[in-house]
Amino acid sequence: MAEERITDQGAKDYKEFLHPVMIKNYGQWKYHEIVKPGVLVHVAESGDKLFTVRIGSPRLLSTKSIRFFMATADKYCDGFLRWTTRNNVEFLTDKEENVDAIIKDVEADGWPVGGTGRTASNMVHTQGWVHCHTSATDASGIVKSIMDAVFEDFTNETLPGKLKMALACCLNMCGAVHASDISVLGIHRRPPVVDYHLLGQICEIPTTIAACPTGAIRQDIVDGKKAMKIVEDQCMFCGACYTACPNMPIADALNDGVSIWVGGKISNARSKPAFTKLLIPYLPNNPPRWPEVVQAVQKVITVYKENGKRYERLGEMIERIGWPKFFKLTGFEFTKYHIDDFKLAFKSYNTSAQLRF
Repeated sequence: MAEERITDQGAKDYKEFLHPVMIKNYGQWKYHEIVKPGVLVHVAESGDKLFTVRIGSPRLLSTKSIRFFMATADKYCDGFLRWTTRNNVEFLTDKEENVDAIIKDVEADGWPVGGTGRTASNMVHTQGWVHCHTSATDASGIVKSIMDAVFEDFTNETLPGKLKMALACCLNMCGAVHASDISVLGIHRRPPVVDYHLLGQICEIPTTIAACPTGAIRQDIVDGKKAMKIVEDQCMFCGACYTACPNMPIADALNDGVSIWVGGKISNARSKPAFTKLLIPYLPNNPPRWPEVVQAVQKVITVYKENGKRYERLGEMIERIGWPKFFKLTGFEFTKYHIDDFKLAFKSYNTSAQLRF
C-alpha cells in the first residue's frame, strides 16, 4: 500500500474542529431546546449534552476582542467556539456549570448574550464603505445603530417569533436581504458617469461593455474617438461596469440612499419560503447614526409586536392582516415604486378579486 501523502492543499476536514461531544454523537441527536435567550442545549441519544452560549458581535473585530474570545473559550470550553453567519460568537461546552460563568465574563466585558428563539437576530451584513467599491451605503454603521436601538429585543424574548435582519450595501446583495424578516438595502439612483477624456487611457471598452448584465452599455463615438454610452432605462445600478472600468464610478453622495424590505424567510414551518417585498423605496444616507433608517425599523418591529401571533413570522403576519392594513399601521406611504413592472411580474400578480384591508 502506497504511503499516504500529506499536503497543505485544500480545506481541512471540518471534523477536526468539532467538539468531542459532537464527534461522539454525530447524527445521533435526540433534541435541542433554548434554555434562555442566548443559551441552547443539544441532547444526544446517549444522554450527552452540549451547551451553547451565543453572544452578539460586530463583523469587524479588533485583535483585542478576538483574543478575549479565545481566552474565554480556553478557560471554559476547552478552546471550542464558532462564528455564525450572522456574526455571533458561540461558546461550546459540555459542562453545564460553565454556562453562567461564561455569561458573567462576556457581559462584564460588554458583550450581549441573546439572539435565539423569539428575539431579534444579529444582522448579517456586507462590507459597506469600509471595503466595497460599489456600496451605496455603509454596513457596519447602520448595523451598529439598529442593533443599539433593538438591544432589548436581542437579549430578551419580547417578539411574537424570531426576527431575522440583514443589510446589503447595494443590490448585488452580498447579505441575506432577499430572505430576511427585515432587510436594509443600499440603493444607487443614478447610472455611472463616463469621463470621456480619460476613458481610453484607463479602460478597455469591449471588456466594459461585456461586463454589463443588462446590455445597458453601448459603443459610441465622441470627438472622433471610440467611447461608450449608457442606456439609462436598462441600467439596474449594479456597478459591474465600475469593476471593469474605474472610470465609471457609480457612487453618488447626493442620490445614493437606503431602502427597507420586509417579509422574507427561508423557513417553511407554517408557510412556504418567501422573498422580501419593498416597504420604503428611499431613505437618505445620514451618518453616523442613520436616524431615519433606525426609526423605520423600530416602527416595523413595534407593529409586529402589537399584531403578531405567537411564533408567527413578520411576513406571515403581513399576509394574514393584508398589506394595505400593514401600510396603514406603519404609516408608510404606498408609492408607484411599490408596483412591480418587471417583465416577469405577472407571475406575482394577484389574479383574484380577494383583498384584505
